[in-house]
Amino acid sequence: MTTTDGDDRIRRRPDDEEADIYDEDGNVRGDFLALVGAAIADRDTLFLRQNVARLHESEIGDLLESIQPDQRLALVRLLGDDFDMTALTEVDEAIRREIVDQMPNEQIAAAIGELDSDDAVYILEDLDKEDREEILAQLPFTERVRLRRALDYPESSAGRRMQTEFVAVPPFWTVGQTIDYMRDEEDLPYSFSQIFVIDPTFKLLGAVDLDQILRTKRQTKIEQIMRETNHPVPAEMDQEEAAQLFEQYDLLSAAVVDENGRLVGVLTIDDVVDVIHEEADEDIKRLGGVGDEELSDNVLSTVRSRFLWLLINLGTAMLSASVIGLFDASIEKMIALAVLMPIVASMGGNAGTQTMTVTVRALATRDLDIYNAGRIIRREAGVGILNGIVFATIMGAIAGTWFHDYQLGGVIAAAMIINLIAAALAGILLPLLLDKMGADPAIASSVFVTTVTDCTGFFAFLGIATWWFGI
Repeated sequence: MTTTDGDDRIRRRPDDEEADIYDEDGNVRGDFLALVGAAIADRDTLFLRQNVARLHESEIGDLLESIQPDQRLALVRLLGDDFDMTALTEVDEAIRREIVDQMPNEQIAAAIGELDSDDAVYILEDLDKEDREEILAQLPFTERVRLRRALDYPESSAGRRMQTEFVAVPPFWTVGQTIDYMRDEEDLPYSFSQIFVIDPTFKLLGAVDLDQILRTKRQTKIEQIMRETNHPVPAEMDQEEAAQLFEQYDLLSAAVVDENGRLVGVLTIDDVVDVIHEEADEDIKRLGGVGDEELSDNVLSTVRSRFLWLLINLGTAMLSASVIGLFDASIEKMIALAVLMPIVASMGGNAGTQTMTVTVRALATRDLDIYNAGRIIRREAGVGILNGIVFATIMGAIAGTWFHDYQLGGVIAAAMIINLIAAALAGILLPLLLDKMGADPAIASSVFVTTVTDCTGFFAFLGIATWWFGI
């Protein structure tokens, strides 16, 4: 906890208990932001080093996202060498680029040298090629080679996410030799849960968990207690597929191997949690048609991110309007049609979105495939039929009472059944079709599903009404 004295500086209590910078809603406290802002304005480096530099990297990241844009770079400069560059992996890409672009390459190189390789790659990959090469040139040879190798792998691959620091020993070593090596060697990862076993060409042979090492006598050879590596991850594998391996097999870490089966890195659960969060965030944004938009983006960037799918939606809306135009004479003669028409389309759109959301998520997690697709399609069709009957009954009764015309209630009830069935089928078949074609169902499904439900709803309702009433 902290207290404040007369000059508004946070003062640590004698018990050295950590201050909580968050309020009850999980946001950075307003009074703490005010104190940090005042310290930046006054160039109070002592306050910042005592109360900001000591924070966890994720807390510094939240602080950077909460303070004013013009204060971010000033905070980084005032902290100097005390600024933890790992915090930049915890902020939006726009904020990270904004800060890094204004930092001297010499300072970035010095900070990069202190980071784990996976965090270093995360920062370097956003830089221009010239700046990246200048920074890499200032690093020690071994570290430079490891980072370049990781950067050569495709973006969003396991190779980009892996940590190139790991512990590997030959199979003929004893447990005692391995323990002594870990005690004496300084250039080891900060934390790890398993030791990999390799041959002279670095080909992966197996792995040994640390708890197994601790329970085994010193004279026992590693090859006697090693096991086959649990699901080694190809470096070229997409990071989302690698995350699914972790989820399926409850892994804490996994070896990353190249095309020849040689050990090149290790993927750890903390990186996988970030991947799962990023992929889920990406799917949600794509369902809304907002691309890779970040909260920190400016107005023009946000407009560019949203414009394309709004333009496509305008085109599909014109298609729906053209369906309505086919029945303009019927609408003129029976105004009730215009009043009830949006209800049919809205119910279909919502039902289609429900099915589409479940389908897209199931495709992303590989829970929906060719083997169970038929059963799921039948289930969704059944849901559409039952929902259609229930809501057709409710809406038919409401419409009949509202306009004192139970024939009109029957018309909207029939249209409701047709549209909810169409919505259920479109919500599952369109994402499946897009996925089969190699398109991303998350980013394309919503517009097409909405178009199908609108056009079907309008055509069914107005068409049945025109036929039934002879208008």
